[in-house]
Amino acid sequence: MNPDIIGWAASAILLATLSRQIVTQWKDKDAKGVSRWLFLGQMAASVGFIAYSWMLDNRVFIVTNSLILLTAVVGEIGLLLRRRGAGT
Repeated sequence: MNPDIIGWAASAILLATLSRQIVTQWKDKDAKGVSRWLFLGQMAASVGFIAYSWMLDNRVFIVTNSLILLTAVVGEIGLLLRRRGAGT
């Protein structure tokens, strides 16, 4: 079996769970329970993992970590918009 199949499947599961978290966050009117550090840390880690994956020439992790970075950016924007709308 090609190991990339396992990598892509794990990637899909992780991205589905992160996407679900963003949807849950968007539904929260004030997002008080969401830490900004979560998204900032996730973005920093993703950039590091993208560079690392690039150096290893691992396409699965380059794509996965790029999409995880995108979820962190979307999550941070959502958090800022919710907090701005809630006046906090």
